[in-house]
Amino acid sequence: MTQTTYEAVIGLEVHCQLNTKSKAYSSDATLYGADPNTQVSPISLGHPGTLPRMNKQAVINAVKLGLAVGASIREHNEFARKNYFYADLPKGYQITQDTTPICTGGFIEIADAEGNKKKIGITRIHMEEDSGKSIHDVDPFHTLIDLNRAGVPLLEMVSEPDFRTGIEAYNYLSEVRKLVRYLDISDGNMEEGSLRCDVNISVRPVGREKFGTKVEIKNMNSFRNVQKAIDFEINRQIQTLENGGQVFQETRTFDAGKGETYLMRTKEDAHDYRYFPEPDLPPLQVTPAYVESIKATMPPLPSELMEKYTQVLGLSDYDAAVITENKSFALYFEALTGFISNYKTAANWVNGPVRSYLNERAVEIDAYPLTPEKLAELIGIVESGKVSYSAATQSVLPLLLENPTASPLNIAESENLLQESDESALLQIVQEALAAFPEKVAEYQSGKKGLMGLFMGEVMKRSKGKADPKVASKLVQQVLNQ
Repeated sequence: MTQTTYEAVIGLEVHCQLNTKSKAYSSDATLYGADPNTQVSPISLGHPGTLPRMNKQAVINAVKLGLAVGASIREHNEFARKNYFYADLPKGYQITQDTTPICTGGFIEIADAEGNKKKIGITRIHMEEDSGKSIHDVDPFHTLIDLNRAGVPLLEMVSEPDFRTGIEAYNYLSEVRKLVRYLDISDGNMEEGSLRCDVNISVRPVGREKFGTKVEIKNMNSFRNVQKAIDFEINRQIQTLENGGQVFQETRTFDAGKGETYLMRTKEDAHDYRYFPEPDLPPLQVTPAYVESIKATMPPLPSELMEKYTQVLGLSDYDAAVITENKSFALYFEALTGFISNYKTAANWVNGPVRSYLNERAVEIDAYPLTPEKLAELIGIVESGKVSYSAATQSVLPLLLENPTASPLNIAESENLLQESDESALLQIVQEALAAFPEKVAEYQSGKKGLMGLFMGEVMKRSKGKADPKVASKLVQQVLNQ
C-alpha cells in the first residue's frame, strides 16, 4: 500500500499576538525585546486582590479579523479561566473564551497543491492572553523565565479540518500573515513568536468518513517547518498503521535539524483544564452598531484588491499577487492608479524599477523617495514618447531619486535625453544606419526579417539613444521596403 491509499485530515490552531500597546487585562507594556521581567505588574502576576480589565483595542482587533474572514460576531461574550500549571504563567490559569468565542464561521481562500482555489473553513476565533517565555539555552543547568509576554493579548483562530497536505497549511499561514498585516493588528512574525501555529493531524483510509486518531504538533517557528512537520507526520502515521501499530493521541514537537517529530506528552482533554467562568471580568457586549463602526475603519483587504486588479484593471494574477503581498506596497500602487490610466504600465514600474530599489536597500515602500504622483509624472513622459523607457529608468530616475521634488521633464532636458521623434530628422539617421550594412539590407529584403533588431540597434546608437523607437521602427521598415 502507498500513501495514496490514505488521506490526511489536518486542522490548524493559529495564535496571533496582537500589537496593542498594553496587555490583554492590564496596563503593562508589550514592547518586544525589552529586558526580561520589566513589563510586569501585580495584575499580570496574578497577585491576590488585583482585578483584570479588558483591553478595548484587543476587542476591536478581534472584530476586524472576524469581519475579514466573513465570520459572525457574537454580541454577548463571556470569559473563562483555563487552569493548568505552567512555570511561565504565574497566575496558574489563562483568561480565555471557552463557550462564547467572539467570532464563529467564515473562511480563508488559499491555493491547494495544484494551484486551485480552496476555501478553508474557520471554526472559531476567540480572545485570550499569552503565557511568559521559558528560556533553555542561556544557562546549562537552569530554565530561565521571562514574564514580559505573560498577559499579551492573543487571538486564537481554529480552522476546520479542511487541510490535506503540508503545502496547503503553508499557503494558509501565508494568507493569515498577509491578512493580519493588512488589518494592522499584528506584525505576523512567526520567528518572533507573534504568529504561532499548532497542527492537529490524523490519517485515514481514502473513502472512510471517520477520522483517525489525532496527534497535535507544537513549537514550530516557521511556515516551512509547519509544512515539513506535517509531511513527516503523515508518513509516520501511515507507516505506523501499515506496520500493524497504533497511532496514539499525543502532543509532539518538531526537530527542524532532523526533520522529525517526537513525543512531548500524552494529550490532555478539555476537562483536564477545569474551565469555569472568569469571576473578575463581566460579560462583554459587542453590539451590531459597534461592529459596523469598526467595519467602516477597515482598509481594503488583499482578496478585494486581487479581484479589483485582475477583473477591473486587467492585470495578470502574478502582477496582482506581487502587488498585494504587502499592504503598504498595494496602497502605493492604489495611489499611483489615481494618476495614470495605463494600469499594466503602472504595474510594470512598481514591480520593476521601484521594487528593485527597495530590494537593493532592504527597505519598505514607505522609504521610497518618490510619491505616487511624482512617479506618475515620470511614467507620463515615457508614455508620451518624450523619453525612452531605458533613458527614464537608467538616467532620469536615479537623478530624480536624489531630488524627489524635481521635474522629470526638466531633468531629461538638462541631460539631453529627450527623444527625437521628428521624422525628417530621424530619416537621415535611419538612412545612414542602413547604408552601413548593405549586405544585411539585402539579406533582410530576401526574407531574413530577424535582422530588424540589428538595424534598430544601429539607429539607436547613432541617435545616442534619443530616437523614438516607434517612429524609428516605422521609418526603418519604410526604407527597407522601398
